Amino acid sequence: MNSDKPPLNLLGQPLVLCCADPVTGFFRDGFCKTNALDQGSHVICAQMTHDFLAFTQSRGNNLSTPRAEFDFPGLKPGDRWCLCALRWREAYEAGVAPPVYPESTQEKALEFLERGALRQHYVH
Repeated sequence: MNSDKPPLNLLGQPLVLCCADPVTGFFRDGFCKTNALDQGSHVICAQMTHDFLAFTQSRGNNLSTPRAEFDFPGLKPGDRWCLCALRWREAYEAGVAPPVYPESTQEKALEFLERGALRQHYVH
């Protein structure tokens, strides 16, 4: 991410806050932005669903259980969270992709996913 230029969202506008409660994002600032240190590219702002949380847990990433050592409250259906682009794609291919907030999803997601796949899951 070039720090001189703010990241844009899927709508070509400045990235909007995804969630501050619980605070999300690779930088834990509420925004789904990334840099070279973020190997997972946490750029998709998604609304958690029961099906997605069960799916990601089955893949070894339990997002439901609180982890105090990481100051992580655990997620429940309805929470917004910055997801790894490739995990969202896995969920999409399995038919359990969670809804996406395009105004809060960084355009870098398009390096991993087709716009049409994301657009099918847009919520505002």
